[in-house]
Amino acid sequence: MANNQSVRRHLDAFTRGRIIGKLEEGRSVTSVAAEFGIAHRTVSRLWRQFQTTGTAVRGFSSGRPRGTTPADDRYIVLQARRNRRQTAGEIARRTTQATGQPISRFTVARRLHGGGLFARRPVRCVPLTPAHRRRRFLWCREHRNWRDNE
Repeated sequence: MANNQSVRRHLDAFTRGRIIGKLEEGRSVTSVAAEFGIAHRTVSRLWRQFQTTGTAVRGFSSGRPRGTTPADDRYIVLQARRNRRQTAGEIARRTTQATGQPISRFTVARRLHGGGLFARRPVRCVPLTPAHRRRRFLWCREHRNWRDNE
């Protein structure tokens, strides 16, 4: 992000309540803004919203609602930690049975990613028997004096 752009941070409900409380005490918008280190415009907008609606609760943003609750997210991560070999599809089926809310395996994968768990694919390699090892060793000994063009 460039230096001249600001990072947008929303005020949490507790901070909003503190700001409203200080304004109700009779303090000025400028002094409250300076105390909290936020813009004058933000405090005045919050105060106007409180005066017109009687509440300072932040409105909900648009977009598709989440398919899982925070409790469901914790349950998904817990299931994955209890049984590391479970697939995302199996966890999705178990979560659907437990909550009654259908969720996809992709949702489970996103929640696991958010919980710090990532999918790992096992390395595929040929299992070597003692006979394989013996043959490889013989082949190496026969070809150890070969040049690149051979």
